Amino acid sequence: MPVLSSDRLTLLDWARRVDPDGKIAAVVETLNEYNEILDDITFIEGNLPTGHKVTVRASLPTPTWRLLNQGVTSTKSQSNQVTEVCGMMEAYSTIDKDLAKLNGNTAEFRYTEDIAHIEAMNQEFAKTLIYGDTSVDPEEFVGLAPRYYATTGTTTAGNVISAAGAGSDNTSMWLVGWSPSTIAGIFPKGSKAGLDVQDLGEQTVNDSDGKPFQAYRTHFQWKAGIAVKDWRYVVRICNIDISALETAGDVADTSTNLLKQMSIAIDKLPSNGTVRPVFYCNNRVRAMIRVKLFNKSNTYITLKDWLSPISGLKRPTLAFQDIPIRRIDQIHNLEAVIA
Repeated sequence: MPVLSSDRLTLLDWARRVDPDGKIAAVVETLNEYNEILDDITFIEGNLPTGHKVTVRASLPTPTWRLLNQGVTSTKSQSNQVTEVCGMMEAYSTIDKDLAKLNGNTAEFRYTEDIAHIEAMNQEFAKTLIYGDTSVDPEEFVGLAPRYYATTGTTTAGNVISAAGAGSDNTSMWLVGWSPSTIAGIFPKGSKAGLDVQDLGEQTVNDSDGKPFQAYRTHFQWKAGIAVKDWRYVVRICNIDISALETAGDVADTSTNLLKQMSIAIDKLPSNGTVRPVFYCNNRVRAMIRVKLFNKSNTYITLKDWLSPISGLKRPTLAFQDIPIRRIDQIHNLEAVIA
C-alpha cells in the first residue's frame, strides 16, 4: 500500500478552501502561468515504445560531369538515424476521505487539488520543453536549449543568433516551425497523447508510521518528448540582455535591435508551406515588443486575433510580419551568455 507523506492536505488546508458559508471557495490561482506553447505544439505518435526514431538525410549523391566515351561514377546518398526519447512525468493527489467529506461536496474539494496538480505539470512540461537536459536529469527529455547552445562549432550553430548581451540577466527568444515533418511533440507508441488523469477512487493508504486509513487518490501521468526532425526549423535568439531591452523607447536606449534579429531568424527557416512558424518569449520580452507596437513608424508589428489550431482558442495576439508572438513564462532571465 502507498505511504502517506507529510505533503498531504491537512485540516488547515481544508479550512483555507472553505468559505464562511461552508461552500468550497473559488481558489484564486495566482501561481498559474502563461505557457502558450502548450496550445501550439503538434503531437505525433512515436514509432518506438519509448519514443521516436528519426531518419535524417546526411549527404546527397554526387553527380558526374561526363565527356563522350567516358563513364559515370556510381554514388549514393547517406542517412543517419536519431532516437528521440520520451520522459514520463507523474504525480498523485491523496486526500483523506473524511477530510474531503467535511463540507459535503467531496468532488468539488478534490477538484481544487486536481487542477493545482495539472497546472504544476503544465509548467514542468513547458520548462522541460525549453531547458530539459538528460545529461543533467536523465529522467527528462531533451529540450531545445541543449540542442541550440552555441553560435559556432555545432550543427545547429547557424540557427543561434546572439543579441550580444554580456551581463547576468540574459534571456532567449525562439522561432519554431511546427509540423509533423520538422519539429513536433511525441508520445510513445501505443500510448495516448497529452495528460492522462485517472480517478482511482477510495483506496487504503498508509501514513508515515505505516498505519492504514482511507483516502481518495487521483493519478496524473504524462509521457511526452519532442522530435526535432529538421534542426533548420528552430531558431534561437540568445543573449538578450533583459535590463537593456527594457530601456527601449527611453532617451537612453541601450536595447538590442530585436526586430532586426527576428527578421534574420525568419529568413533562416526554409520555405515550407506546411509549417506553422511561431515566436516564443517571456512576458518581459513581449512587453517591450508591445512598446514598439505603438511606435508610429512601425509597420511590422501588429495585434490581431489568432486562432490556435490545437486548442481552438482565439485571442488578440502580437505578431511580427504575421508570425504570432506567444508567451512562455518558463523562459527565464538568468541564462548564461552563449559564446
